[in-house]
Amino acid sequence: MKVQSYLFFDGRCEEALEFYGSKLGAKVKDLLRFKDNPDPQGAAEGCGNGTGAPISPDKVMHASFQIGDTELLASDGMAQGQPKFQGISLALTAPNEAEARRLFDALCEGGQVQMPMAKTFFSPAFGMVADRFGVSWMVLAE
Repeated sequence: MKVQSYLFFDGRCEEALEFYGSKLGAKVKDLLRFKDNPDPQGAAEGCGNGTGAPISPDKVMHASFQIGDTELLASDGMAQGQPKFQGISLALTAPNEAEARRLFDALCEGGQVQMPMAKTFFSPAFGMVADRFGVSWMVLAE
């Protein structure tokens, strides 16, 4: 059995994948756009987004990407432009304090610090940030 995180960027998936690639070294393993849907009806209609407007065929229907040893899944979802990540945080463990600080600073770009990076009883460097997409990250050094 395997459990994976699936992130819905509500129209900003490709931007998020590029950001995580440049800041965290994320590697896209697979990317399917709505226009790649093998179901002719689903591809032609663009799978509506609940507002009556079709989703752009160029939006990301499904992607998988790797950060370190972890594979994450992602999509543009309904592509309404308002991603909401609530009640969850991704924990990013770096091998040392310097790398933890580098990753934290990278995720802060365009984001919002929730807890500044500081020494704690469980890590020499721990901080929390919501990145520019609203994804909450807990960054710590081993």
